[in-house]
Amino acid sequence: MKIKILYEDKNILVIDKPSGIVVHADGRSKEPTVTDWVIKNYPKMKNVGEPMTFLGKEIKRPGVVHRLDKETSGVLVLAKNQKAHEFLKSQFMDREIKKKYIAIVSGWVKNDHGIINKPIGRSPSDFRRRLAGRGARGELREAITEYKVLKRFTAPCVQNFSSCALPRVRGGTLGDKNFKHTAPFSYLEVKPKTGRTHQIRVHMKYLNHPVVCDSLYNPKGPLPSLPLTKGEEKGGGHCRLMLHAKSIEFKDLRGKIIKVESPVPKEFKKFVS
Repeated sequence: MKIKILYEDKNILVIDKPSGIVVHADGRSKEPTVTDWVIKNYPKMKNVGEPMTFLGKEIKRPGVVHRLDKETSGVLVLAKNQKAHEFLKSQFMDREIKKKYIAIVSGWVKNDHGIINKPIGRSPSDFRRRLAGRGARGELREAITEYKVLKRFTAPCVQNFSSCALPRVRGGTLGDKNFKHTAPFSYLEVKPKTGRTHQIRVHMKYLNHPVVCDSLYNPKGPLPSLPLTKGEEKGGGHCRLMLHAKSIEFKDLRGKIIKVESPVPKEFKKFVS
């Protein structure tokens, strides 16, 4: 597993997480994780942080202070020792951390700028999903997301999730993956003010502009029909969740503000252009 280091000091490590890799194990799957890479390359971090219990099993999360979804790429902060873990965790809890994402969503978002202030709960129909607005179940947790439209555009696409390298979910009326058409999309800069599970994906779905290539919240949405480059022919490599953690800003243990950025993935550049 190749992971790029974006920033490192004696207390903190920031990496560029690839799309398609989970941050830590869930006790069921045996697929490689970011924490596997951490333990291999930073063995002293093995016992940093707090383990979690899932399905009766204790799962170690060395250095983990926040998460990115499996298909989301970008900046991920890890603590190299317990003091740093507690220091960073308190910044997340106090909402002092500034995060910036980029996303490509279906349709043309009407307003150039907006704030979505809608609590998030669980979906009554699918345990994997979260829901904002009417129908949400369980504890409703405050969730605030700010967005800005960077570009509205149209692009060639197909409407069939079987052509994507994500779980095979068919939908829509266009059953032939070779049937191409154009559809409207919006390129957004997104700033989550809270850190709920699937927050950006759920809030974009609430606006009726779900994230492109999201098999969970946008299974029937149009998929980008992009020119493949060498190495992408196997497995539909270009079709990944169009959500990327572009930058993060935090304080190091000396109180200095550190801002770390991740380059815009080539898939985004291809799609938007």
